[in-house]
Parts: sequence; structure tokens; C-alpha cells
Amino acid sequence: MFDSVKTVTRGSARVLVLAQFKGEKLDPDSRKLDDSGHGACAAERAEASGETGAIVEAFPDEGYDRVIVVGLGDKDAFRPGAVRNAAAAVGRALASAKAESVELAIHHAISRLPKSAKVDLHACASAAGEGLGLIAWNYDELRGSATSKKDRPKLSVHCDDAKFRAGIDRGLGLAEAANITRTLSQTPPNIATPAWMASEARKMARRAGLKCTVIQGKQLEDQKLVGMATVGRASENKPCMIRLEYSPARGKSKDPVVLVGKTITYDSGGLSLKVGGSMRGMKRDKDGGCAVFGAMHAIATVIKPNRPVVALLVCAENAVSDNAYRPDDVLTFRNGVTVEVTNTDAEGRLVLADGLCWACEKERPAAIIDMATLTGGVVVALGKVYAGMWCDDDDLRTKIDQAAEVSDELVWRLPHHAEYRAMMKSSVADIVNSAPVREAHPIQGAAFLSYFVEEGIPWAHIDIAGTHATEKDKGPYIAGPTGYGARLLAEVVERF
Repeated sequence: MFDSVKTVTRGSARVLVLAQFKGEKLDPDSRKLDDSGHGACAAERAEASGETGAIVEAFPDEGYDRVIVVGLGDKDAFRPGAVRNAAAAVGRALASAKAESVELAIHHAISRLPKSAKVDLHACASAAGEGLGLIAWNYDELRGSATSKKDRPKLSVHCDDAKFRAGIDRGLGLAEAANITRTLSQTPPNIATPAWMASEARKMARRAGLKCTVIQGKQLEDQKLVGMATVGRASENKPCMIRLEYSPARGKSKDPVVLVGKTITYDSGGLSLKVGGSMRGMKRDKDGGCAVFGAMHAIATVIKPNRPVVALLVCAENAVSDNAYRPDDVLTFRNGVTVEVTNTDAEGRLVLADGLCWACEKERPAAIIDMATLTGGVVVALGKVYAGMWCDDDDLRTKIDQAAEVSDELVWRLPHHAEYRAMMKSSVADIVNSAPVREAHPIQGAAFLSYFVEEGIPWAHIDIAGTHATEKDKGPYIAGPTGYGARLLAEVVERF
């Protein structure tokens, strides 16, 4: 909706944005900014419900060209996440008006909440920045001569409170990371090949101060990364593993947090071919890796933790050819576990197994989090509200739950159990990649992956198949990729 969004300290804004809670008039500090009183009058109109994201506007004769009053919801139930949706609603109104500058003064209403509410004003400011930044995303790169070019304004955000403005900047940085994720997701598979993902990672690493290494070709075989080598074998777009590393100014000696992302740049299903239109949209089977990519940008530019962070993007295209892998093949992974292939459309867990083995053996991880669009079953179980999470480590799970609460990228814990692991046993190898039953379908994926994580290493598996995209405009998102996971992972890392 915008070409760019940034905070500024010079000049003046043409639009004033104030806030009100449900059933409340404007607070005294907001009324002081509303010299003409038009905003106060608008806040008392019947349509000024104060519900989260509800918008009323006024047009003063002098001063600001426009005053917007946005609702923050019920004061007694207020949480910082409400500001994200409110700011997104403001962003939509500003874009519709083609506004180029705004005085964001919603902090005055929030500051009036009682101390007993224990509201974190910095978190509210960050959420405001996220809302404005997320709603700004657009993907016009592939529009051609048959489409009229849209002129998108550059939005300058003013705020008279320096601390709140700093929080907005933080949120804009997190939104930028999510928008990078969304752009990668939206890029079609004839462009977004494994090699292209590696090229984009190198570019981002140079900009953000990360180290980037790409393992490909014979190196995959030498390192016994059999999952990527096998799944990607049938495609002319060859597989690779992208390793991104953040190294802090202080804390270099600490064990790293390792993020592993499934990056299947296109999934035809392989010889277990997808049918009935289910192949369409499989360019987004890389979205776990895209989220990890975006998270690393946020970690390097916004979070800057005093601990190393390593990302592993396990990249392949699951295609069909006379060289494709088959049901009945048996693969031996670098940790010695043998896998009987029963379904070539359960390929994501094979490439993730490579990343998990590497993380355990090569990185000395403090914790591992993998993220993937792994199963349709998790969508059946949880819909599009929650991602599925499997994590038996109390400390890591607490960090993820806290990060989910702050980012509104929600997770719901699902179980590990020895009987689920037993479900994956093979009659000819150690395990199968897909059990011949439909029961506990999303849990099968987590049970399979557990065979590739060393005991004692804190590990979480997050299945984002239901949350990585949306079919309708809602909150800070337009229809398309949501960038789910980039902000969540960045917030998790900040808690180490």
C-alpha cells in the first residue's frame, strides 16, 4: 500500500491520528493536540465505537488536513497486540487518502491506562510499527505492460515521544523482515529456484552483516546430506543448503540458537504426484525457509542478540523425471538412521532431517527450532489461527509461547509420545517417511523428525501449513503470504 514507511523528526504532518477506547471520549492529552476540536467531535459520533481498528475521520478548516480517531478496543481487556491491528486500519485509511505524512499520537490514550494494567508502552509502539509496516507490503514486481502502474506514496511517521518513536522503528524493522519473507514466498518457482534463494541469501547477508555459506553439488554427497540430494535429484534446479550466521559483538563464545527452515521451492509431489489441483500454490512450500531467512534479517538488524545464531535453509525442488526418487527407496542419513520412502510427497521431512542432523553434529546448538509447511493435517487440526508446535523442553517452549503472545503469531502445543514414534517404524529399514495410516497425520511429521535430533538438545518443531498464507484481507495482511514466523523467531531469539 506504501512505497515505504519510516519515522522522521523534521517537518510537519498533514494527518493527525488519535486513539480512543471503547465507550471512552478522547483523553485530555489527545484533545490538546486536536486544536480545532474536530477530532473530539468525531470521537463522539455514533459510528465511533472504539472497537479495535474502528476508524472515524474529521476534516478541520485549518491545521491538519485530516484527523483520524482509531479504536483500541475494551480498556479492561487491552493488550499490545490490539495496537497492531489498529495501526493497520490506520494504514489502510492513510493509503486510501494517499497521505504522505502522519502524526501518530495514539500513545496518549495508552498512557492513560492504570498502572495495574501493566501495559508495556514500548511493546505497543513496536506493534504500531509492525501494523504500519505489514500493511505497506505489495508485490508488483511481475506486473507487465497490460497492468497500469500504481503510484504508492512514501509515508513519513511523526511522533512527539522519542521512546515511542524508537518502538515504532523497532516494529518497522520486524515488519520489514516479515515483508522480505512474504516477497520470497510470492516469487514464482521459475524464478525462486534453490540457486536463486542462495543468491538472495548472499545479497541479504552482505547488507545485514551476516556470513553466508552455500553447500551444493558434490559437497552435499560429501557431507552425507542425503535428503536434499535425493529429493532434488529429479530437477534441473539443483538442491543446496544455505547456512547464514549471525555473530555478535559480545557473546561469541556462547552456543548458537539454530533455526532450520524447509525450503522446497516447488513441490509437485514427485512420483507420488499431487492431483486434483492440489499442486497449485506449491511455490509456498518454501515458506518455512523464507521465514527463517526473514528472521535472520531481523536478528541482524533489529534484535542484535549477544549470542550467535545460525540458520540452515534446506533447499530442493521436488520434481518428476526418470531420475526421481521412488517409493520403496531406502536412504541412509548422516546420523545412521535408515528411511524407507513410502511417499515422495512427504519430502519436506527428508530435507529437514539433513538440517537437524547437521545442526546437532556441527553447530553445538543451545537450541534448535525448525519451521516448515509440513502437513495438511495441521490445517485440519488447527485451521489458520494457530501453527502446530511440538516441544518437550520447558524453557524453550516458554520462550516460544512468550514470543507468540507478543508477535500474535500463535502456536498450539501438540504431543510427542513413544507410540507415535513407533508408528513410523519400517519393516525393511529403521523408519518410514510416511506411515500407511491417516491417523495423527501432523504428529507423524514431528515423530519422524525426532529421530534426527540428539537426546538432550532442546528442540521445537513448528508446522506453519495453516498460517503462512491468507485468502482474504484481514488485520495487517492482504490476501497472500503472511510472513508468519519471521517475527516469531526473532522474538524467540531475543529471549535467549
